[in-house]
Order: sequence, then structure tokens, then C-alpha cells
Amino acid sequence: MVDDSPQLRRLLEPVVADLGYELLLIELVGSGPRILRLYIDAPGGVNLDDCELVSRNVSAALDVDDPIQGAYNLEVSSPGIERPLTRDDHFRTHVGERVKVRLVKNVLGRKRFTGVLTQVVDGGVIVEVDGEPYELAYDDIESARLAPEFRGLQH
Repeated sequence: MVDDSPQLRRLLEPVVADLGYELLLIELVGSGPRILRLYIDAPGGVNLDDCELVSRNVSAALDVDDPIQGAYNLEVSSPGIERPLTRDDHFRTHVGERVKVRLVKNVLGRKRFTGVLTQVVDGGVIVEVDGEPYELAYDDIESARLAPEFRGLQH
């Protein structure tokens, strides 16, 4: 899997963990004022107060270390229903669920796979798309998220 930002993760993960949260993903996106987006989670989920607490503490750590060149805005968010999957244990937790995986390069003629995560194997995962299993190596994964399917309510 493509690592978000090793330098930022080394700095911010202990800050977030000390507050009782898991740092799922770090994204630094855009140009102009960029956005530094952190996705956090906790066993009971997270709410706005949790995001504000983490934002204040992370902001203080960033002010001291100043690892990012130029202007940026900090956003702290819950993972939401399309939770990012960034580590082996995230994938293992969600075997049997629908996922959306984007690869860094074409594999078997495609870069995007949306289907059921059927298995975690050594160095990757197996995603079944339309009844066909595809083994995808972690090293080839650019991003992966849960992709819940919503069905209409039955009356």
C-alpha cells in the first residue's frame, strides 16, 4: 500500500494515540493552501468534539515541529461509512464486506476494483468482482475504502 506520509505519521501518531484515538490516514492534498486531512477513529466512534480535541493537539505539535512547507489548512475527520483501509489489520477486520480499491498501475487491464473483500493473503488481498477473484498486492494499492451498498427500504 502507498504509505500516507511516514514523516507526518511518526510525528502525529503518538499525539493522536495519547488522546485515545487511532490515526487511520493522513492526506496532504491540493495546491495553494493545501489541506492536511487526518482521519481518526476510536472503538465507540468519533464525534465533532473528538475531532476538535485532536485538531487542537495536532496543531500544537505541527507548530513546534513545522514539517510542512507553505500554507495549509488542517482538517480532522471521522472515517465515515467509506472508511479508508490502510493497514493489514484494517483489511482483516473487514473481510466479507464490499470495498473499493484503486491501484497505482493497471493489473489485469484495470486499476479500479469494487467488490467483496474475500481474503487477506500474504502481502495482499483477494477481492471478488462479479464472481471473479482478483489478488491485489498491497504494494500495488494506491487507496482502499469500504464501499457499502445501500438498498431501498422495504415496506
